[in-house]
Amino acid sequence: MYDKLFTLLNRYFKKATLFRVMFNISPMYKRSCGKIIFVSEDLHIVKIKIPLSYKNKNYVGSIFGGSLFSATDPIYMIQLMQILGKEYVVWDKKTDIKFKRPAYENAFATFEFTNLEIEEIITKVQEENEIDFTKILHITDKNGTIFTELDKTLYISTKTFYKQKRSLKSK
Repeated sequence: MYDKLFTLLNRYFKKATLFRVMFNISPMYKRSCGKIIFVSEDLHIVKIKIPLSYKNKNYVGSIFGGSLFSATDPIYMIQLMQILGKEYVVWDKKTDIKFKRPAYENAFATFEFTNLEIEEIITKVQEENEIDFTKILHITDKNGTIFTELDKTLYISTKTFYKQKRSLKSK
């Protein structure tokens, strides 16, 4: 549903604008309490804010760990899907989350793919058909003090290979 709507609206709006607005109005993302505050034109950089509020404050007054995780969960996957295009399949595969200190104030995270990383992903997928790619993400305060560190592993393949692999598994 979101992909079809995104494709339709992309005729009238920039991808970066659609990425930000559609995430921020999406019910599944709104429940995380996260808010996308910046998206670069090439979609290589996405910044989010997770405000401390009554909606995500835990028993001791810090941001609930589940809110920190869920606000970051879909970003890398959808960001990379948009960068690579429709001929690729991208899935979240695994996330290791390490809580370093409680977030008693607004939290922030920056999701970034460099041109070199994108070239590396494309090259490795061409050579190996499918890869796991891991990114490290820090959730911080406004000054960069780390609240949480996430190791995010993405599965990436060509759509053709993925369909072949799925059809072999169903037989």
